[in-house]
Amino acid sequence: MVQVKKLPELTPRKKNTHKGSYGRVLVLAGSPGMTGAAYLCSKAALRSGSGIVTLGIPESLNPVMETKLTCVMTYPLPETEASTLSNNGRKEILKLCESHDVVALGPGLSQHPETRGLILWLIKNMDRTMVIDADGLNALANNVDVLHKIKQNVVLTPHPGEMSRLAGLCSAKDVQKERLNTATQFVQSIQKKLKGEKKLVLVLKGDKTIVADYKKVYVNRTGNTGMATAGVGDVLTGIIVSLIGQGLGVFDASQLGVYIHGLAGDIAAKKKGELSMIASDIIDCLPDAFIKYKKEKK
Repeated sequence: MVQVKKLPELTPRKKNTHKGSYGRVLVLAGSPGMTGAAYLCSKAALRSGSGIVTLGIPESLNPVMETKLTCVMTYPLPETEASTLSNNGRKEILKLCESHDVVALGPGLSQHPETRGLILWLIKNMDRTMVIDADGLNALANNVDVLHKIKQNVVLTPHPGEMSRLAGLCSAKDVQKERLNTATQFVQSIQKKLKGEKKLVLVLKGDKTIVADYKKVYVNRTGNTGMATAGVGDVLTGIIVSLIGQGLGVFDASQLGVYIHGLAGDIAAKKKGELSMIASDIIDCLPDAFIKYKKEKK
């Protein structure tokens, strides 16, 4: 296992390009009470450079998201009686994927049984690179074998509690005791069962976030305690999915994503103080973070 320290390059924008040149991102997110997760993920993807972001949302929540999001397109999808994504939308979602490059799956989708079943079906059948977070990870907790059937590369972004459920450990404390070993062993156990060139990348969030695939590992050095607040993980998912859409490989996008995420958090902490920071402050500081990163790379 090689420990990576050098950050990847972000390809400069060229003059003769258009919005489709910088990635078409699909975000499948949101449920009653969790529209904020959908908002944060989608907005972070835009602020990270995506040319086009579409939010797939339960149809009754679409008017809310059209009000909250000005620059993101919304796509109302079939829903359950609880206003969560329904199995009836399977084919429509796969069709929607055909016009997008990469998919974020999970923020605020709920743990409704029908929605959970839909998530697992999509993971097996979606022919697009995915970044899976939150309720996507909750659906996988007792169904990790579903990952053996993925059709494209996948990034998982668990916090320690989610990681403990994925790895079959007792608690988040067990993960925290052996963060590096837990991350690398989990990735290797899944990777050896994947066919072809498909790749799994794990982003184990927390202090010194770890990014691991079956050959490489990166330990992040940016971020602060002010980032321990609701919605910050949704922002990270949006950043990583955006960078994949712009052409970075899944490991490089995850590595740069966690670095930029933490750097924006550090900038926000200087402006707001760690105590008062909220997730949207990190999105607001993404432009400064990218500018600083580009200066560091020169």
